[in-house]
Amino acid sequence: MLKEFREFAMKGNVVDLAVAVIIGAAFGAIVNSLVGDVIMPIIGAATGGLDFSNYFTPLSKAVTATNLVEAKKQGAVLAWGNFLTLTINFIIIAFVLFLAIRVMSRLKKEQAAPAAPPKPSAEVELLTEIRDLLKKS
Repeated sequence: MLKEFREFAMKGNVVDLAVAVIIGAAFGAIVNSLVGDVIMPIIGAATGGLDFSNYFTPLSKAVTATNLVEAKKQGAVLAWGNFLTLTINFIIIAFVLFLAIRVMSRLKKEQAAPAAPPKPSAEVELLTEIRDLLKKS
């Protein structure tokens, strides 16, 4: 794997990698905003304002708070609500990307469908026949 990476770096692809990382980071910010600011509020409205991110299970008897931030200050908590929220976000993002890729694939197939070659003219057929006869002789 190191050998492949060294070959990759030696071919000048490091710049391509850096550009891909920057574009990926920008795409990640856009996706996070889309999910957090557009999709999740719609889901929250559909579920009656249910927000999983504040759900937790106390791991210490000293934790008596009902708010996650306060509970973390009091002791150890298992903040499974954040995990659940991020899992839901991932599933939403994966589904949206699946739909986008599916649409792009269909468009690409429609564009890539080659047209049938036109039927050769009478002159081309005659020349092809002559060529084939000359090859036989």
